[in-house]
Formats: sequence, structure tokens, C-alpha cells
Amino acid sequence: MTGRQCAPVTGQQRGDKVAAGLTAVDQAVLSLERRPGRCPIEKEQTIRQRFGVSPTVYYQRLSRLIDRPAAWAADPVTVKRLRRLRDGRDDWAGPLLV
Repeated sequence: MTGRQCAPVTGQQRGDKVAAGLTAVDQAVLSLERRPGRCPIEKEQTIRQRFGVSPTVYYQRLSRLIDRPAAWAADPVTVKRLRRLRDGRDDWAGPLLV
């Protein structure tokens, strides 16, 4: 490994293929999710203001979005984190749904 530092590659630098298949809303959802650890109440308010939907509708859209290859291509780190959180929640909640 060389001692050089590499700057992170942004979506703009990767070109249009990143945005292919993602709407502006999809990109905004990924952008919001890129910053984890926000206060839940603040995040709910942001969801309502920015997207004009309830948090339930937002999270349904997010769940479908992170399963799409275009989302992975646009932001693999965020998508992987969100899938891991979702899948962990599913595993945990499974036995309670007897």
C-alpha cells in the first residue's frame, strides 16, 4: 500500500450510471439515510417536510429501495447498513409473530 490518501468518490464523479434507475426522491431518501443516529422525532419531522408522507410510507419505500441494484450502485455502504439493520430486525421480531 502506498502512503497516498484517496479522496472518496462521490456520485457526481461516478457519472450518470449511478443515477440510472433512481428517481430524485430515491436519491433524496438515500441521502437522508446516509446520516444515521438522528433523533427519531427530528427524523420524522424531516420525512414529513421533505417527502410529504408519513414515516410508515417512507419506510415502506426505503425497504423496497434498498433491494434495488440501482440503490446498491449509488451508495453501497448505506444500502448494506440499512439491509443489515432491516434483516436483523426481521430476525429478532420473527419469533414474536407466532
